[in-house]
Amino acid sequence: MGESMDILKWLGQDMSVKIFTCLDDPFDLLRTSAISRSWRELVIGNGLCKKLCLRKFPEAACFARVVVAKDIREVSGEWASLEREHRVYASLGRNLMTSGRESCITDAVCASSTDRYPDESIKNTLEPSDRTFLGPSYWSSNGATHPSGSETLIYKLASQLCLITELQVHPYEAYFHEDCPTYSPKAVRFHLGYSKDPLEIDDEEADEFMDPKEYHEEMFVWSYSSPEFAMAQENLLQKFKLPKPILCIGGMLKVELLGRLQIAELDGLYYICINHVQAIGLPLSPVFDVEMIGDRGKCTLKYNPV
Repeated sequence: MGESMDILKWLGQDMSVKIFTCLDDPFDLLRTSAISRSWRELVIGNGLCKKLCLRKFPEAACFARVVVAKDIREVSGEWASLEREHRVYASLGRNLMTSGRESCITDAVCASSTDRYPDESIKNTLEPSDRTFLGPSYWSSNGATHPSGSETLIYKLASQLCLITELQVHPYEAYFHEDCPTYSPKAVRFHLGYSKDPLEIDDEEADEFMDPKEYHEEMFVWSYSSPEFAMAQENLLQKFKLPKPILCIGGMLKVELLGRLQIAELDGLYYICINHVQAIGLPLSPVFDVEMIGDRGKCTLKYNPV
């Protein structure tokens, strides 16, 4: 074999694609595509960056199409479409491989119940402190006669696309009660997804949070559900690492609080009280955004190169 011979010609198309598909890092795939024109054409023509993203993050299968903002090159055709997808998925892959531990919750949307609204509103869980100058700060469910009842808290994330790795929940200790009981649920489960209709939340208006009476599951679609995690009845921030990083498409988080442990002496009912909730990961805006297409889970991936 001559020194200048392209090894891809010797291997053949099928074998070359099979070998390139073994690459598990987007950076390696990009470096490979920069070696020569034929190697780049093999990567782009077979959509290898997109296939790698789908292997590592199956959630990305809901992207029906991609759009590049401020793309002044008016080029059409099959190859131009393949090049555009290559640019977008190469950038997405690089971003998804970047480690990030940012706080991803920006707004509280609604709770399945609230005992004393607005004093015990879900909005209190946005801050880690269990008290303010106004007094105790926490969310409380309605009381229940049976310990099996569950509750849900729904939050808006910092971006329509967030890579979530860990969730954190801090049950509330009622320090103003004699025995300082902690109103923890028995377990917790997390769901990621999107709202069927756009949510308009005004941070300046405290009353913009949904009234619990307006809450119903049909408003949201949950594309990912975590395993169930046991919670300790302790006054501490409890951390739950997901089995693998999850790409949340739609920017919504539901915290499902399963079962009750603590009875309030005042009325003999079971309550769940939460001090703070946090999602840890990496928001992908403003480089990436999504626009949902109907309510079947498909969406347009928008790329805004900076």
